[in-house]
Amino acid sequence: MAVKKKARPSISSNTSLKSVDDAIASLANAAISTSKAVIDTTKNKKILLTESKRLAKKLAILMKKKKLAKAALNKDSSAANRKSLKSIVKDISTNKKETTQITAEKSLAIAELSALKIASKRVTVYAKALTAADKAMRKPKKRRKKKKAM
Repeated sequence: MAVKKKARPSISSNTSLKSVDDAIASLANAAISTSKAVIDTTKNKKILLTESKRLAKKLAILMKKKKLAKAALNKDSSAANRKSLKSIVKDISTNKKETTQITAEKSLAIAELSALKIASKRVTVYAKALTAADKAMRKPKKRRKKKKAM
């Protein structure tokens, strides 16, 4: 006994055109949303970079203060000098914790931004190709002139 192949249901032209239009609209929406996401992520990355620079400068200042406080403690081993050194060391440890947190967020933002830029590039290339194809398809057909018989 032979097995009959299932016939694919035919699709109407209206349904076909609607699905193509929906796909083009979806691609346009994807282009808009990815470009907005790239802008937002870039802003976030810039904020994280400035915060990272601020923390690095603060750490450098704290290290200089620590060096001066150690020198003062070696000269005069008073309670005030020990207290100031302890507070500086505490500030340094807090700064380092913040720096590690910001660095982790920054690396995530950079990775996300590079992925978004790739996606945005793909979407814009596809959109440009579709508009070029639409433009080419909408041109009227050129009619050939008949050659005159001599």
